[in-house]
Amino acid sequence: MSTPDWQPTMLLQPRASRPAPWLPGLWLAAILGLTFGALMLAGSWPLALLALVAVAAGVTVMVQPLRGLLLFCLVAPVIPWTTFSLGVRITISEALLAVTWLGVFWQLLLGRVRWPRGPTERWMWWLMAWSIVPLVAGQLMVTAEGAGPVNWVRWLLNLSLLFLVPMLAGTRDTRERLIVCLLLGYLGLVLLSVGLFAATRDALAMKPILTALRYAHPEALDDIFGADPARMASPWVHPNATGGALLLGVPLALFYGVAHTGWRRALGYTVALLGAAGIVFSGSRGALLCMGALVAWLAARRVPHAGRMLIIGAVLAAVMLTVYEPAQKRLLSLFSSNDVSTGVRFDEYANYPRAIARYPLGVGFKVDPPPDADLLGISNLWLNYAYKLGAPAMLLFIGLTVAWWREVRRLGDLTHIDAVTAMRLGSVCSIVVALFTGPIDHYFSFTQVLLALFWLFMAISLQEARDVRAASSTLPTASVPPAPDRR
Repeated sequence: MSTPDWQPTMLLQPRASRPAPWLPGLWLAAILGLTFGALMLAGSWPLALLALVAVAAGVTVMVQPLRGLLLFCLVAPVIPWTTFSLGVRITISEALLAVTWLGVFWQLLLGRVRWPRGPTERWMWWLMAWSIVPLVAGQLMVTAEGAGPVNWVRWLLNLSLLFLVPMLAGTRDTRERLIVCLLLGYLGLVLLSVGLFAATRDALAMKPILTALRYAHPEALDDIFGADPARMASPWVHPNATGGALLLGVPLALFYGVAHTGWRRALGYTVALLGAAGIVFSGSRGALLCMGALVAWLAARRVPHAGRMLIIGAVLAAVMLTVYEPAQKRLLSLFSSNDVSTGVRFDEYANYPRAIARYPLGVGFKVDPPPDADLLGISNLWLNYAYKLGAPAMLLFIGLTVAWWREVRRLGDLTHIDAVTAMRLGSVCSIVVALFTGPIDHYFSFTQVLLALFWLFMAISLQEARDVRAASSTLPTASVPPAPDRR
């Protein structure tokens, strides 16, 4: 049976035509030897050893790009914005993606992988192609300091997870490894954030850690953490971004724990429980409400234990609101007529038409909205696409998400959750709850690394749905006896 065009598969060459197995090792030895020798001549032992480790890791990822993707899954949730400088400042997470793509291009030259050509990926190609227009327009129209082309390339790297997963993780076993690495990264995030907050109850205690991790703009850490020290701090810095990152991880972790046993179940349940607590402690009202909406949606779909989770969640929320005063203030502020955060959102919508009229093709990649002092940003996922890249980009993003939903919406029988159904349902729920935040937050539109996790989860859900559909299409159909001749 022929493989469909979109089927994620690793195309291995025949044994006789494969490159010599010693070739990558020879390259690795040559590159490491030259690097180490050059740095030894410079007389810096620590720099030589550090560069040796970095080059060894980079070349290993280029030879086996799946390792780069696994490292990204492990690093991105817990230290998303740890940076280093290569002429321009870049995060370690994005550097891993860049090196992984170098390895993928090498595999493409060898004919071992091919581009995915599903309907969702085609919409993504159109979105990426259109982004050239606002890139050029923003460079010409926006008068501000900023490296537009660099930011554009970084944005493309974050989007590229939609292509990397089918190219490198076309089998369920490989995606299982991706999910384990993701959950381990999330485990590090919740242990650091919730643990530090439980010990200090002061968001500013996170600043020395992030400074040691080479986070850029330490003055911004003071402003954000000092604005409300009672809200939990995390490596995602802003409490709303923390809530968004945890929203992605909690559904997948919960269903992963339901469908597995042993240490995998413990991993899933630990991340889900501490992640839910982190959402409460972060004070992200939108994340908390969207998580409740997700559980209600699952209960309506009659997913096992969803109704019980809804009741338990309501009880725990009531207890938390009773004993934790900052959570009380944050939730009650929703119904306050003088809440500053709600007032700012109304002002953003009131000023939005002026921004679109001034920048009809978007502000591009030189700066983030607002580009001018007399304008405001917009806390809306879809409207932020139009603000940044123009109305066509918003329509392309809508078309992309509709194409994704058409591929994943047939979730099948949800009365029994096994390992396959859990991976599929968990990844779909992560994207659904992220989209729930769209009307009130914009973090999944252009926030670096968080955006990459969004497309990573979407790619995993697509591959799970496609594997199920491919498996069902290969099942033998029952033979139907011909109808009797009644003439």
